[in-house]
Amino acid sequence: MRSITIRRPDDWHLHLRDGAMLEGVIGDTSRHFARAIIMPNLVPPVVTTADAKAYRDRIMAALPKGDRFEPLMTLYLTEDTSPDDVEEGARSGLVTAVKLYPAGATTNSHGGVRDMAKAMPVLERMAKIGLPLCVHGEVTTPEVDIFDREKVFIDTVLDPLRRRLPDLKVTMEHVTTSDGIDYIRSAERNIAGSITTHHLIINRNAILVGGIKPHYYCLPVAKRESHRLALRAAATSGDRRFFLGTDSAPHVDPLKECACGCAGIYTSINTMSCLAHVFEQENALDKLEAFASLNGPAWYGLAPNEDTITLVRRDTPVPYPAKIETGAGPVTVFDPMFDLFWDVS
Repeated sequence: MRSITIRRPDDWHLHLRDGAMLEGVIGDTSRHFARAIIMPNLVPPVVTTADAKAYRDRIMAALPKGDRFEPLMTLYLTEDTSPDDVEEGARSGLVTAVKLYPAGATTNSHGGVRDMAKAMPVLERMAKIGLPLCVHGEVTTPEVDIFDREKVFIDTVLDPLRRRLPDLKVTMEHVTTSDGIDYIRSAERNIAGSITTHHLIINRNAILVGGIKPHYYCLPVAKRESHRLALRAAATSGDRRFFLGTDSAPHVDPLKECACGCAGIYTSINTMSCLAHVFEQENALDKLEAFASLNGPAWYGLAPNEDTITLVRRDTPVPYPAKIETGAGPVTVFDPMFDLFWDVS
């Protein structure tokens, strides 16, 4: 196959940051993607509907001229989040979901939830009105190994929460383990999972073998090869419960290449080329549209995009840059460690 045309894709998990960084990276998303779920872990975080409106306005002001893109806003769940404010944001159409960060789980998550009981009033309201909860599915207790955090979260936090609130619609974001895949598949309803570009391609060897590679460090951290293969099987299966959420997360190089480097991988610029490569390897190019363009909108109750993109297989590698320059500083682009031949036409 030399070309494939699909509905224009959406990104169901995206970090745009703010200020000069936002202005530097937004075009790499709006060039290919029609919509994206925008993460709220700014400094300070997006915790109210008013915050979400102000952030959305800044995103729209930063869009390259002529690009058509819709940011889907989320609120950062805290133990003090107002159920009334969340419902107001949802009914206005501004708020698409609420994001649960266990405190300390990832970048700018120190204000996240420590005691789930304190967040229960807003979660109960969300279950009542049908507003999805997006979860960063990891525990942060120090006695749990970092490679086991997702499984322990499922057993000790997510499953008890879903048993208590079976009507709560939960997106398990950036699933990284076969445990997460199996849990979603075993559920009768009200749970789905997003899968990142990079977790389909790298395992933990990419970070650690031959020296520490900071530009492959992300949270949740990449796991064993067996988990990567489980993710690929789920993504390429056509199963409506799995869809693309890149978790593209730009950091300037000095914050990655230091003694305590930030977690995050920047994939917005080359995600579609990477995905076409992966799906071609799995003999599943016919399933790419479902994963990137159809399953996510169906889960969030939206229509798929009417316009399309075409991916063309070139005879020579696509010349993606190793870095992009932003007003905040240089950002390293995800290197999949193989040449990319599929290009968005």
